[in-house]
Amino acid sequence: MTGGSAAVDAVAIDGLGDVHRAPGTRVQAVAEGPAALAVVGDCPVTEQELHAALAAVRAGHWGELTRWPGSYWVVASDGRQRFVCGDLAGIRAVYYTLRGDEGAAWATEARLLGRPLVPDLPWLAARLTVGEHHWPHRSPYEEIRMVPGGFGLLLAPGAPPQLIDVSGITPVDELREGADRFGQVLTEAVQYRVRAAGGVVGADLSGGLDSSAAVVLAADAGPVHAVTYTDGYTSAEDMAFASRVAEHTGITHTVDIGAYEQLPFSFPAGQPTGAEPVLEAAMFAMDTSYLHPVRGLPLHLTGHGGDIVLDASSSCWVRLLQDGRRREAHRQVVAFARLRNTAPGPYWKALKQAADLGRAGSLERAAEALERGPVRPQTAVTGWSWCRLGAAASWLTGYGRHQVAALLRQAARDQQPEPADEFDQWAALRSVGASARGWAPYGHALGIRPVYPYLDNQVVRAAFAVPALARRGLVAYKPLLRESVPELPDWLTSRRSKGSFTAQRIAGLARHRDRLDGLIVSSPLVGGGLIDPRLSAPRSRRRPGASAPR
Repeated sequence: MTGGSAAVDAVAIDGLGDVHRAPGTRVQAVAEGPAALAVVGDCPVTEQELHAALAAVRAGHWGELTRWPGSYWVVASDGRQRFVCGDLAGIRAVYYTLRGDEGAAWATEARLLGRPLVPDLPWLAARLTVGEHHWPHRSPYEEIRMVPGGFGLLLAPGAPPQLIDVSGITPVDELREGADRFGQVLTEAVQYRVRAAGGVVGADLSGGLDSSAAVVLAADAGPVHAVTYTDGYTSAEDMAFASRVAEHTGITHTVDIGAYEQLPFSFPAGQPTGAEPVLEAAMFAMDTSYLHPVRGLPLHLTGHGGDIVLDASSSCWVRLLQDGRRREAHRQVVAFARLRNTAPGPYWKALKQAADLGRAGSLERAAEALERGPVRPQTAVTGWSWCRLGAAASWLTGYGRHQVAALLRQAARDQQPEPADEFDQWAALRSVGASARGWAPYGHALGIRPVYPYLDNQVVRAAFAVPALARRGLVAYKPLLRESVPELPDWLTSRRSKGSFTAQRIAGLARHRDRLDGLIVSSPLVGGGLIDPRLSAPRSRRRPGASAPR
């Protein structure tokens, strides 16, 4: 979908003039006089509801247009200005660029903007070093910006593009108060899709709480064919839970037992490529194998994003410190550490430092560390941090360090949430949204139509309305799920453990190390002088006499 000066010769959307969509795109649109509204994507909104929403369009209440179930774009016009918005997680992205006197161009894919896709190498080096969440408005390409999740884009003739906050979170005081609402919207997010499919739907079933809950809810609405991947490196406990969920629900269940060929980072011949760098690209061989039995089905449910909405990080204890509730924070941190056989002292010290520095101070400190000289990889990481220099910071050249430091200082001046828990949950949400968005070309190649019920706007809003501290269980794991969906079996919601793919990914890194070394050496980041490939190689593999350039 394109609009503004990026409009192309495609199918015009009624009432919205220069907005065009690709053939086959699902659109529901209404117009009355100068007011027009279109919902593009996966949304069960009725025509009557759309007509009623034109009142919000005329009044400029843009956030009200994002409160239907599903995952979709909204485009609206009141005759004077144009509003365009994706979803809160950023799966439905909106990119835009300025074209001088021609005004702003926007599109749902960067390649549709009519501008050369020139990689923004300093930003990519910064993303590799400290993560992308400090710059939610930037894309991987020069002169192309992104509308961050939680915002919409307002365009008016003769005025610069304006970002409009549509997050619309209405806080509640405690978990119990928000649980009923969360359970309702999550159930609806899963079940309306299954009923609308009119046949068997696919589903991931890892055995974790997120995918298991989605499968249980889906099985109450229609037939489900779930698929599970396992190999010698994945969790046997997860596999046992997946089998038990399948037996409990009576669904069709296929288990794929992977071999060395399915390990990550193989990049098999013929693998498609996407427009954005995502880790999911490394999993294509595994995805090809375990998703084959469900290809071509109307939709495929996943638990992607469940960790973000059902849980919270230790940033919630930093928030307690920010609010002056030191004793309560200390009590919870010590209890959490002891329950996990971790020394509370270093953990507590890291959280106190994060609270004392704040977001801007942490970014400034990271910039100073980069400018002082080469950075050594950290051997141990404890506690939550606003900005942590990852191992790739040690790969940066002097030029690369200064470029990343400059971007960090710029980000320190940008407006982002200052409470630690709010900053972290939005950063995490946008990260999983980017992951889902980046997997789209791989899903298309595999014949899979993924849906992410945990990332629907209304599900996210209902979860984020519950304080992060309440979602962070000390003893219970993901207490919001147990409280909000009581029909889930107790043996599932009482689970405290969580499987991990870490061992599998390490095995993949080891198996394909030479290929990965070649990718680093040929990287544009090396050609641009931002990273030195000699610094990325393990010390045991560096040439005798080779030293790290300063």
